[in-house]
Amino acid sequence: MSAPIAIIMGSQSDWETMRHTAETLGALGVACEKLIVSAHRTPDRLYAFAKGAKAKGFKVVIAGAGGAAHLPGMAASLTELPVFGVPVESKALSGVDSLHSIVQMPAGVPVGTLAIGKAGAINAALLAASVLALNDKALAERLAAWRKKQTDAVAERPEESA
Repeated sequence: MSAPIAIIMGSQSDWETMRHTAETLGALGVACEKLIVSAHRTPDRLYAFAKGAKAKGFKVVIAGAGGAAHLPGMAASLTELPVFGVPVESKALSGVDSLHSIVQMPAGVPVGTLAIGKAGAINAALLAASVLALNDKALAERLAAWRKKQTDAVAERPEESA
């Protein structure tokens, strides 16, 4: 069986954001495959990936894209697997263009849309892990421990400066 999660992105430059998805999944012990699949520059690669993703054993696709950000929506239109879209921050419009492109999918082609940038990349990993944890008790326990550690790291009172 392949990794249960595919992380796809439109270009190498998207890795700076999407690496946070891979790192979070790694911390949870969830395998992932990372691929560059451009909706605009490699449409045949996108089509082959999305049409074959379920047969390869993927359970969730996390797609990061900047600018026009067609990758998550196109992937979702070609597979019945859940697709989570991460808007990558763009230079021109700070990722708002990417966010709007991903979140404005027509009815019938759902893409779970996360926040722009690093926070969205991390949350995409946590959301995907939560989906897998529905049928994986060990992963559910690791996810609960991860969340508890995050909660425990929050101080109860602010530190006073001198």
